[in-house]
Amino acid sequence: MNEEEGTDGGGGPTSAARHPEEGEDVPPDVREYARFSKIDGATYDRANEFLRERTYITAREWAIARLCADFRTETGVEMTKIGENLPELVPFMTDTYSPQAVNQARASFDEKVRQAGATFLYGAMCDFYTAEELDDLMYEITEVAKFLLEVEGVELGVDEELETEERISSVMREVRESSAALRHDHVTCPECGHEIETDGEAGDVAADD
Repeated sequence: MNEEEGTDGGGGPTSAARHPEEGEDVPPDVREYARFSKIDGATYDRANEFLRERTYITAREWAIARLCADFRTETGVEMTKIGENLPELVPFMTDTYSPQAVNQARASFDEKVRQAGATFLYGAMCDFYTAEELDDLMYEITEVAKFLLEVEGVELGVDEELETEERISSVMREVRESSAALRHDHVTCPECGHEIETDGEAGDVAADD
């Protein structure tokens, strides 16, 4: 399989790389794009390994999701432009993609974000962790996210970092307070809308299967 087919499990840049010919017409916004200038082709595997160890996403999904956000117009995402100019836009990508492959990678990113978000939020709400443990977890997660932003070229000042961390901590405090109230009340299944009654202490499910 190759990048066109939307895989990079153990693969990465394929051998059938496309590089622009001398004088080839490259759109100005593509030529000026410098999000991933800190990573070159030689470090693709390292970037992919870093992401796989700390996130659900791959380097391919990360890069294309970023490009889809940056090349969005009033009428939608410029997937053809992204796919045709992928090697020029992202130094560690060495082959072009079809618009369908770009869309597939973005959809994969979106799905993984939803799954990871549900997993994390449940972990934060289920009372398995103390407030201190959640604070430590949030610090670690935030550090990884900030590193990825910095690699993309985002400059984060100290004041901005502190403000962001405080806002995240504030949100997590609200999540803990709301989840404590939820566990001692009734809940509604997000899939079918069925109400599940819980007791007032342990929150055990009392409804029939």
